[in-house]
Amino acid sequence: MTQPLLAKVLIANRGEIALRILRACKELGIKTVAVHSKIDADLKHVKLADESICIGPNPSTQSYLNVPSLIAAMEVSGAQGVHPGYGFLAENADFAEQVENSGFVFIGPKAETIRIMGDKVAAIRAMKAAGVPTVPGSDGPLSEDPAELKATALRIGYPVIIKAAAGGGGRGMRVVESEAALINAVTVTKTEAAAAFNDGTVYMEKFLTNPRHVEVQVLADGQGGAIHLGDRDCSLQRRHQKVLEEAPAPGIPEAARQAVFEACVNACKQINYRGAGTFEFLYEDGHYYFIEMNTRVQVEHPVSEMITGVDIVKEQLKIASGQPLSLRQEDIVFRGHAFECRLNAEDPDSFLPQPGLIKGYHAPGGLGVRVDSHIYAGYRVPPNYDSLIGKLITHGDDRATALVRMRNALDETVIDGIKTNIPLHKKLVVDRAFQEGGVNIHYLEKKLGDL
Repeated sequence: MTQPLLAKVLIANRGEIALRILRACKELGIKTVAVHSKIDADLKHVKLADESICIGPNPSTQSYLNVPSLIAAMEVSGAQGVHPGYGFLAENADFAEQVENSGFVFIGPKAETIRIMGDKVAAIRAMKAAGVPTVPGSDGPLSEDPAELKATALRIGYPVIIKAAAGGGGRGMRVVESEAALINAVTVTKTEAAAAFNDGTVYMEKFLTNPRHVEVQVLADGQGGAIHLGDRDCSLQRRHQKVLEEAPAPGIPEAARQAVFEACVNACKQINYRGAGTFEFLYEDGHYYFIEMNTRVQVEHPVSEMITGVDIVKEQLKIASGQPLSLRQEDIVFRGHAFECRLNAEDPDSFLPQPGLIKGYHAPGGLGVRVDSHIYAGYRVPPNYDSLIGKLITHGDDRATALVRMRNALDETVIDGIKTNIPLHKKLVVDRAFQEGGVNIHYLEKKLGDL
């Protein structure tokens, strides 16, 4: 007998992802509870939810990161589960643990899984054990012994990179080109990591000079079922933040691709993974190197949905309800190509945030065009949170068609009243190197420097 779906879900997030979760819940007949800070009372999903609760003042620490308020909101609303979206508490193992200990369902992996994957050293160890290819590295935290540090770097081969075990988002890392700079780099990174993440643990890896960022989307039910939904290329980045993504990753040998898919699915089974997840890799010269696993839905999940027809958020909700995976790998058929442009409320030249009133808004349309956004004419973008205001996604039978549709969709999009990064995206989609496919993670920053 099929396990019934959760009856009511609290959405512990804001903006476009909160609206995305609400739509998936509505399709499944699940009641929704929107929580919001005072400044977010006019968010679209708050207006559309079955009920809404203000959980605190505008700072994230007093609202979207306020665990007691979120648990209390679940109790008073009668919500059975909580969907954390991405960011905020989505990968906070303590939050997941408190939710489950309070008798509610956390729509995501078990707390212990989040904890392991949140510790880069533990994650790499787990992936090695599961047969996932990893970057040559220190096989654990670095010691204090200078001779041992030098021997480790020599074994790996310069250049190396020192990384904070608890780091993320491009913070807590330092590239070392030679032995002369090694000891100081380790010491400084440890100090920075302790200050930023309250954990001074660091490790060492081979530094790849021109890699691409390729990731694999997975779904697993924690009951032995696991599948992949193909890969994505997220190499266009600025300061380690993704700007434009596509699926599938272009120009990768099929044998290498299939081997890494199989390794990721096997790893999910081995660690008894539950929910949606993403294995992130650096890819260079035909080889994949695992860097981290994101234990949540990703900003760029729509491109995988467009090429597979699978609703990842609905699958998350079904899995969290205790249902086994309804899809087998042979059910997944890959069709065409998809792109996603992240639309930010920011100056396209200085990249400074541009909060303010949206006076006019026109979304693009046409075959193969999708817009995931919470904005509308009259909505005021607050200065308190991330500048992401939407995602423009296009799909086509092939990469060239999907790219032309993106170019046209960007031309059609009108957002008046604030500056956005649409002018940057317009330059990127006609860039010759990007059109050919396979640019590396340094390409965008170099291009911005040239511009």
